[in-house]
Amino acid sequence: MTCLAILTFAPAPSPATVTSIAAFAAAAAAEEAYVPPPAPMLLGSIPTGAGADVHVYQDSDGSLSSDCTGCGEYAWTLLVTSEFAQEHAATCLRPPRRRAA
Repeated sequence: MTCLAILTFAPAPSPATVTSIAAFAAAAAAEEAYVPPPAPMLLGSIPTGAGADVHVYQDSDGSLSSDCTGCGEYAWTLLVTSEFAQEHAATCLRPPRRRAA
C-alpha cells in the first residue's frame, strides 16, 4: 500500500505583518479597558418560614432582582418588585442550603 501525503506551506509573512510583543502590548494598553457596571446593591432580606432568606437587590439600571438562600431561586425581570420577593418568602419551604466547603 502506498501512502501519498501532500504538504503545503504558507508563504513567509512580510516584515510589515510581523508585530513585536512590545508593539502588541502597547496597542492593547492604548485601548480603553472594560469597566463593568457597579455590583447590585442589597436592599433587604426577607426571612422565609423555613429559616432561609430572600435577598432583594437593586441593579445599576434600577431593576430589582431576588435570590433565595433556601431553594436557590434567582429572579430578575423588569417586573420583579419587593412584593414578588415577599410572596416567594411566604411560600418557600426549603431550609437554607449548606455552604460549600
